[in-house]
Amino acid sequence: MIDVKEIKSLKLTPFTRMSAVIYGILGLIAAIVMLIMLTIVQTAGVIPQLGHFNIVTGLGLPLIIILPIAAFFSTITVSFFSVMLYNLLVPRLGGVKLELDGKEVISIPVISFSLIISAIGAIWAFIVGLVLAAVISPLFSLISTLPAATNITSNLTAATGGNMPTGAELGAAGIIVSLVLIIGLPIMVFVFGFIWNALFALFYNYIVTRVAKIQLEFGQITGSLHELKQIPVLPTALAVALVFTLLGVISGILSGNYGEFISNFIMYFIETALIALLYNYLAPKIGSIKLNLE
Repeated sequence: MIDVKEIKSLKLTPFTRMSAVIYGILGLIAAIVMLIMLTIVQTAGVIPQLGHFNIVTGLGLPLIIILPIAAFFSTITVSFFSVMLYNLLVPRLGGVKLELDGKEVISIPVISFSLIISAIGAIWAFIVGLVLAAVISPLFSLISTLPAATNITSNLTAATGGNMPTGAELGAAGIIVSLVLIIGLPIMVFVFGFIWNALFALFYNYIVTRVAKIQLEFGQITGSLHELKQIPVLPTALAVALVFTLLGVISGILSGNYGEFISNFIMYFIETALIALLYNYLAPKIGSIKLNLE
């Protein structure tokens, strides 16, 4: 029986805690893989320019500490604010809808999925653009007021025979760059994000579900409050990997990297499988993700 569920909200603490722990462990796994690769490079002497520098102890071992910690704390920030934005936007834009047949996701309604995910991305882009503008605009203004700025541009103009920007023009350029970052960047992220997310849902709905389906096992706690009890590993990893394989075909054609779809399949299959395995292991120990489904 097909049941359409809308994710009305996500509980902040359980989602943030689970995401941070999972990506902290993934950071540790990535650091170990990099350590092994660096050990092979060091032993084989692939880069003779390194001389007596030991890249295993100088770079590899610090990564064992730095990567998991960085992944853990950065995920706390991103997850917390992303979930907060999702909960705030749902009453205005609607939440992500899922068409479920038991625990199988048989369809992802395109508009609801694309709209809210791309809106969250646009808000993040606005925040990043605001921070960059706060750094870049004063820098341009400072350069434009320096007495040496006029002399430098005059000398460059004489040397090149062209017209170099004056101090005032540098200040104006800073304002333009700031406006592009604050206004243009969020708009671009929203538009391209909407297209990308819509393609994700379309590929999943009409192509990938013929081969594999994402599976999410929800359990009702009380009323509309549910928990994500388990994520079946293989079907979910295969479905996600196949979607990104198809997306990789498109981005590969646009970028000229025609092997991108292969790397996408391998990377997203391994990553999704690891996330599902870790979630299933951690959920009984640190608490599952809780969400309101209606």
